[in-house]
Amino acid sequence: MNLQFILGNFALILFVAMVLTGIIYFLDIFVLAKQRRAAADTALAAFDARNAKNEAEGIKSDNASRHAIEVALLRQPTWIEYSGSFFPVIALVFVLRSFLYEPFKIPTSSMVPTLLVGDLILVNKFTYGVRLPIINKKIIDVNDPQRGDVMVFKYPKDMSQDYIKRVVGIPGDKITYENKRLTVNGKELAYAPMEDYLDDDSPVYHKQFTEDLGGVAHRILNDEDKASLNLPLVDQSFPRHEACSYTVEKITCTVPEGNYFMMGDNRDNSADSRYWGFVPNKNIVGKAFLVWMNLDNPMKRIGAIR
Repeated sequence: MNLQFILGNFALILFVAMVLTGIIYFLDIFVLAKQRRAAADTALAAFDARNAKNEAEGIKSDNASRHAIEVALLRQPTWIEYSGSFFPVIALVFVLRSFLYEPFKIPTSSMVPTLLVGDLILVNKFTYGVRLPIINKKIIDVNDPQRGDVMVFKYPKDMSQDYIKRVVGIPGDKITYENKRLTVNGKELAYAPMEDYLDDDSPVYHKQFTEDLGGVAHRILNDEDKASLNLPLVDQSFPRHEACSYTVEKITCTVPEGNYFMMGDNRDNSADSRYWGFVPNKNIVGKAFLVWMNLDNPMKRIGAIR
C-alpha cells in the first residue's frame, strides 16, 4: 500500500477503522462486559462458598484474593481495551474531517504567491453544502462556489487526488484567457502591476499583478518566457470539451451548468481547467480559508486565504 493510495483513500480507511473499533466498543458494552460480569459473579459465589465453609471450620477469610479474582475476571482483554480507547478519537476525527474542517498540505507551486509549497491549510467542508463522506454526495445545499474562491476538489482525471485552484468561472460564465489576461462575460478583469516576485525555490523573478476577480483582489504571477497556453498539453477529450475553443494564445470556454472553471494563481506554472477541463459539482471538497502553518516559515505563513 503506497503513500498516494493511503492519502487518496484516507477517508475510507478512517471510516473502516471507525466501524471496526466501534463494533468492538459496543460489543464489549452490550455483550462481552456482561459475560465477564457473569463469569466473575459465578467465580465469586464459589469463592464465597469456600470462605463460608472455611470460616465454619475456624479458618480466616481471604478477602484480598476475592478482590484479585474479581479484578482479573472483569479486566478487558488488551485488544478490546485498545479498540475502546481508539474508537471515540477516530469517530471524532472522522466527523470533524468529513463534515466540518479538513487539513491539507500544499504540494506544488501552482497557487504561488497565494499558497506556498508546504503550507498547511484548513478547508471548510460545509461552505458549499453538507456531503456524505466517502461518496461525496451532497445532501444539504448551503452555498455555491463564487468567483475568486480558493477551492479544493477531486481531480477529474484521478479522483484519488485532491487539487486546489481558484474559481474563475461559475456555471454560465464565458471565460476567455488571452495574452495572460482573463475576460469574464465580455469584461476584462482589472490588473495592477506589483513588484516582481522572487521564487524561493529558484533564483527567478516573475511578473506579479493584483487581479480583481468579482471584487476578490488577489495576486497572480506571470512568466514572460512562457506562452499563455501550451497547446500540445491540452486534453481536448475531457467531458464537455465542445464548450471550449483553443488557439495558440487563447482559450474561450462557456462553463456548463453544474461545473466550474479553475485556474492556479501561478498562471504559467499551473495545470488547470485550461488543460484538463471543468470541475463538476460532485468533485467539490470545500473552500480553503486558512493557512495555519508552514514548517519552513512557522510564524510568517499564518493567516486567512484571499
